[in-house]
Amino acid sequence: MKYYIKEMRPHHWIKNILVFAALACSGHLFSASGVIKGLWGFAAFCFISSAVYFINDIRDVEKDRKHPEKCKRPIASGKIPVRNACITAGILFLLAALCNLMVFEPVASVIIAVYFLLNLGYSLGLKNVPLLDVTILVSGFIFRILYGAIITNIEISNWLYLTVIAAAFYFSLGKRRNELKRTSPGNTRTVLNYYSEGFLDKNMYMCLALTNIFYALWSMDEKTVEAYGSRCLIWTVPIVLVICMKYSLDVEGDSDGDPVEVVIHDKVLSVLCIAYLALMLAILYF
Repeated sequence: MKYYIKEMRPHHWIKNILVFAALACSGHLFSASGVIKGLWGFAAFCFISSAVYFINDIRDVEKDRKHPEKCKRPIASGKIPVRNACITAGILFLLAALCNLMVFEPVASVIIAVYFLLNLGYSLGLKNVPLLDVTILVSGFIFRILYGAIITNIEISNWLYLTVIAAAFYFSLGKRRNELKRTSPGNTRTVLNYYSEGFLDKNMYMCLALTNIFYALWSMDEKTVEAYGSRCLIWTVPIVLVICMKYSLDVEGDSDGDPVEVVIHDKVLSVLCIAYLALMLAILYF
């Protein structure tokens, strides 16, 4: 069982917290009905994303067996037979559909279906198309927020959407940058043949600059101030700048560039993120 749990990659479920973004930013995080809907949505994305991981590793099993790190994954190493992996992926898909049914909204259902289809396409070959590969990764972040907003019936500022889009492009390009640096020529992703380190660097930091600009504009926007009855959100901008710089320092170091891995393995960055969330909760709720 431990190999199946490992293959589900529960540490990556942290990304699914974005389902609660709309609820948290609305000031209704402690609403019982909203939290319950958010939990069902969170579970739906956990199961569907884990199904995608199984499908991706089934698809790449032969290639992963030749990779110095990926060969240790349960499917590539043979700990999980391919047939069992296929069955597990189907079960996870059904569990995701059941969770989505508990908070059924037509548009939200379309969003999670498109998320699955895009990631299925990614596994089947779209990940080898330059720029489209990172765009699909970015769409996953947006779909999570949109899904959470729809099932809880909450509207989110356009500035916040733009902030997440720019940040997600930064994370995705950073992941590709470090894959390009760390992977030997014989084991490289096909799409990395189309990227250069200079191209990825320039576009990473363009997206990082836009992330900070969009976030600052959201914090100062009159609608944001009116919604929360406070101009104090502007004081979260400096801590966001520090978080971005610390993350950038990690990405330019020996990190593999995966956002979850970077945050988990850097205690200082983790503390900064927790401090930011605590400050946001204090401003929005107290």
